[in-house]
Amino acid sequence: MCAEKPPLIVLTGPTAVGKTKLSISLAKAVHGEIISADSMQVYKYMDIGSAKILPDEMQGVPHHLVDVLKPEEEFHIVRFQEMAKEAMDRIYAKGRIPILVGGTGFYIQAVTRDIDFTEASQEDGYRRELEELAEKEGAESLHQMLAEVDPVSAEEIHANNVKRVIRALEFYHQNGTPISAHNQEQKEHLSPYNLAYFVLNAPRPLLYERIEQRVDAMMKNGLLDEVEGLKARGYHRGMVSMQGLGYKELLAYLDGEYPLEEAVRILKRDTRHFAKRQLTWFRREKEVIWVNKEEFAYEDDRILEYMISVLKERKIL
Repeated sequence: MCAEKPPLIVLTGPTAVGKTKLSISLAKAVHGEIISADSMQVYKYMDIGSAKILPDEMQGVPHHLVDVLKPEEEFHIVRFQEMAKEAMDRIYAKGRIPILVGGTGFYIQAVTRDIDFTEASQEDGYRRELEELAEKEGAESLHQMLAEVDPVSAEEIHANNVKRVIRALEFYHQNGTPISAHNQEQKEHLSPYNLAYFVLNAPRPLLYERIEQRVDAMMKNGLLDEVEGLKARGYHRGMVSMQGLGYKELLAYLDGEYPLEEAVRILKRDTRHFAKRQLTWFRREKEVIWVNKEEFAYEDDRILEYMISVLKERKIL
């Protein structure tokens, strides 16, 4: 292990590429523990749509940030970073290596670059004003305000994520500069870790075929029942958790907006678009190691062997 910087392994890639299975083999090989870098798997009751790893699939490998929050609880980039760092401290204390696994690129970046999301000191008066405005005129009007002063943040933050929209407006109000510019500056930082950042990838036609198969399997395994159960508990599309792929489409079907067949078609289409956006994000990241599955004849053993050789070369192992 590198004496100067603590080791950190990242295993990411587009949805349905096969990260979960490989991550278990990797964790066992390096004596590591997995931290989920996924915006949906953190939630309880949302198992099928989030493609959450099941306890018997973990093969004894400890997993962090999986199945720990209720869907009504707040989960955003700052909270993820805090929870991930706490998990990393626990893992390092055991003499093990943390492995960040998941497809949410911004979450991974928050950890690998140790981005400072320092919020300006809270102005209760201004915050209350914004909260009242959201109540009277709706979340969209607040989001429009953000789009006018910080279009980059408005693009990244969903209108229904009112708390995060308010934080961004608050930052602008106090500093006169957009929080997105502050975050961009933070992204330029060198990583404080001895980092190996693997991006697992497959040819796009194969990836799209796997997405189709995954959605069909989710439907067969009871995704609709899962969403109906969430709706019965009072969870609705206004919640950030319910904006996840598979949940918002089936909630729209349950609300009578379109037939089930159409909901499934939209889910497949939007998942393909999501995979494309993920790949665009990873291409922009520095220091990534692309692991193209076709170059290893799609054999996980060969991929793992290659990853281990990189980790040894970088003195992570």
